[in-house]
Amino acid sequence: MHEQNLDIYGHESIPWSRAVKQLETQVQEQGRTCWLATVGPDGSPHIAAVGAVWVDDRFYFTSGPRMRKSRNLAANPRCAVSVSLADIDVVVEGTAKKVSDMKTLERVVKVYVSLGWPAEAADGAITAPFSAPSAGRGPWDLYALTATTAVGVATKEPHGATRWHFDR
Repeated sequence: MHEQNLDIYGHESIPWSRAVKQLETQVQEQGRTCWLATVGPDGSPHIAAVGAVWVDDRFYFTSGPRMRKSRNLAANPRCAVSVSLADIDVVVEGTAKKVSDMKTLERVVKVYVSLGWPAEAADGAITAPFSAPSAGRGPWDLYALTATTAVGVATKEPHGATRWHFDR
């Protein structure tokens, strides 16, 4: 990993471990909204709230196959997820891929269940009696966002701003 200090006020770089610790903790906290940014085939941006969870060093999120974000990802898998954590705002950029292997689906479903969503893994997707009102009808595809870069801006001491580039 390569780290680039973006701070113009003389603060030290933010260690990636600070962001990861809070991303892992965020999975256990209900009420944090993550935002997924995708790009349409015509270049138009699209941002949607998603129930993203940080598991195994990547963001996982769901989307119905007919939803705009899914259609955008099918045309262009590059995207970003952003979230405000306890003392750092983080944007993770990378490439999203559908995940259909049952081992990963079941591991991520366990996280969703621990957060109160009665999800199940079935037939390479996720099912549940309900989801967000804007999620479309299930089953929902699971996507994994593998980070290529991330940016963090600290909102509390110690302050700073850093870009991390990941070797993948």
